[in-house]
Amino acid sequence: MMKKEPRRLDFGATPVICLLVLPLLYAEFFALNPVPFDRWMQHLSNWSVSLSTRKFDGVEESKSLKSVFRRLVRGEDRTELEATGFACDSAIHSVVCVANRPVRIDTLTMTVHAPSDQPMVPGKSVVQPYARQEDDNLLKTITPVTIVHGNITPPACHYTHNVPAVIFSSSGFTGNLFHEFNEIIIPLFITTRHFQSNVRFILVDYRPWFVSKYYRIFSHLSRYEVMNPAANRSVHCFPGAIVGLKFHDNLAINSSEIPGGYSMPDFKEFLRKSYNLKIKNVSEIERPVLVLISRRKTRMFLNEDEMVGMMKELGFQVVVATRPNRMSNLNKFSKVVNSGSVLIGAHGAGLANELFLSAGAVMVQVMPLGLNWAANAYFGEPAHGMGVQYLEYKIEPEESSLLDLYGQDHPIIVDPASIFAKGYQAARAVYVDQQNMKINMVRFSETLVEALRLTGYSAPSS
Repeated sequence: MMKKEPRRLDFGATPVICLLVLPLLYAEFFALNPVPFDRWMQHLSNWSVSLSTRKFDGVEESKSLKSVFRRLVRGEDRTELEATGFACDSAIHSVVCVANRPVRIDTLTMTVHAPSDQPMVPGKSVVQPYARQEDDNLLKTITPVTIVHGNITPPACHYTHNVPAVIFSSSGFTGNLFHEFNEIIIPLFITTRHFQSNVRFILVDYRPWFVSKYYRIFSHLSRYEVMNPAANRSVHCFPGAIVGLKFHDNLAINSSEIPGGYSMPDFKEFLRKSYNLKIKNVSEIERPVLVLISRRKTRMFLNEDEMVGMMKELGFQVVVATRPNRMSNLNKFSKVVNSGSVLIGAHGAGLANELFLSAGAVMVQVMPLGLNWAANAYFGEPAHGMGVQYLEYKIEPEESSLLDLYGQDHPIIVDPASIFAKGYQAARAVYVDQQNMKINMVRFSETLVEALRLTGYSAPSS
């Protein structure tokens, strides 16, 4: 006998009645079913109480779902989806496969069975559901999902769900804030926001710490608990499915690309509500607050204490954020960044915290030797799309520890392009992993004064 996913309870009465009824339901259930309290509460948490009518119901549900699915493909792919119920959007970075008719997902083998009611020769697609398809070595770390479609006989269902499934991976470059947002969180928002939380996530390569870290994101994009297929190993019926996530650009959303309609300001507002961030515009901050990202392994500021002293002299209230001590708890650190007028750090993953800055705040990126392109592509250009003001401080060779190691005439100092020509790993070993900086206080103070000016303040007169 198939088990159905608990449906939402739609009450027309006030929440007070719900509070009176639920304890009675629990008492009766527990008397007849002596299960542990925590298991009953977990079961109860899968129910959601709503004062509005379900958006998807019966015939209207089918029509609504199909109209939402069709936003994920265009042109010939959309025509194929509407004719057969299955299509894939393939691009350089991402592959997104869509089934807009009932599917059955076997979580033991991670196989999506997508039968068609049209005469079709059975076909098979294999997708690694991660938004970085151009990196072949990375894809080897992603569990593949097999999609069997056409005239097929699917397996029997163990569980039935009334919302579509979205399958993606939490492998890849997780553990790095930039890559987590760039290749999972923002693509997840792009792909699923228009479903208005009426989806269920199936997370292959499930990492409990990752689900816990981004719980606020997941809970605002889906009404349901994230499913771990490795712990489930059953066949699930869904009214449709999406395999893979759509990628637009580095820390960016293009409102004209599929599914269309959303922008980075929309995502920033989504983050603000998800993390309960209070500051919407930098003008709401009474005193200039500077958040300094302090690194402890590579690309360190060797004269950080001197830098902090100068920042305070210029009138900043300084918050020094170290990883993992202060930055590991995203729920708390997002509020720290949001309360700042200026965010400063050397090129690195921590600068992805610019996502939490209020509109009009300033992000200052210190660009180590040899990393100009990456610094601009990953954090500089995206800042403009977020409504964040951007300044860069390019260090001189004299400010890099590489000068002492290699000498002023070495190609590493005078010709970084020749090092990158040897391959990214060769360049990374030097410019990313081996370099620290001793900042020129005179030059850097000019950048800080400009940051003050951009946020509506001025440096104290000497």
